[in-house]
Amino acid sequence: MTEHDLSGRTALVTGASRGFGRATSTVLAGAGARVIGVARTKDRLDELRAELGGEFVAVCADVTDPTVAGQLIDAYRPDVLVLNAGASPLSRPIHLHTWQTFSRTWEVDVQHVFHWTREALLRPLRPGSVVVAMSSGAALGGSPISGGYAGAKAAIRFLTGYAAQESQRAGLGIRFSALLPSLTPGTALSDAALAGYAERQGVELGEFLGNLGPVLTRERVAGAVARLAGDPALDAAAYTLSPDGLAAIDG
Repeated sequence: MTEHDLSGRTALVTGASRGFGRATSTVLAGAGARVIGVARTKDRLDELRAELGGEFVAVCADVTDPTVAGQLIDAYRPDVLVLNAGASPLSRPIHLHTWQTFSRTWEVDVQHVFHWTREALLRPLRPGSVVVAMSSGAALGGSPISGGYAGAKAAIRFLTGYAAQESQRAGLGIRFSALLPSLTPGTALSDAALAGYAERQGVELGEFLGNLGPVLTRERVAGAVARLAGDPALDAAAYTLSPDGLAAIDG
């Protein structure tokens, strides 16, 4: 749940069928929003619709298709847009990648944020709307075994910042924020990365996890998205999210 009432608002979440997207859809629906969940996996979307009821609309689509963003924005007129979809990167050092494996997250994560952000500005979304793009703490610290992913998430942060500037220049009244959560066990992506880091350090996964200290949960990340959606005062172009909470990034 979230302290912000989103009743009467329409939220569109990409990558809604699993991980952060599924948790975010659940939290936004619990806050009163009508949620449009977009993903490629129909069975998982149907499961989520059965859980959330009639205020959840399942849309099976490829969010990297450059025509889909405009079509769905026109069809549903969201005033909360959560750009969460992403590919699962391979956790391996750079010399064990091909360009195709290294760039996987660029072709999905970055490309879909580009298309949807572009359409949010061109349509444009209604004044007072908010676009939250899922980046990662790896965008700041990098990752020797997920370099393509870290670079893609850094690009998402910058794209979102550029969009925020364009919204302000044009007086559109649309907030754009990138969210950079720290490692969050319990998602397929983070679990694979954690296993890779543990192996790289030559320790058991349990020991590595124990050394991390407090960590985020999917629900905590989803709650942060809901806060950004519901609080107009949170207008920075990028926020980190750690177990200590949200923090705006300057510059």
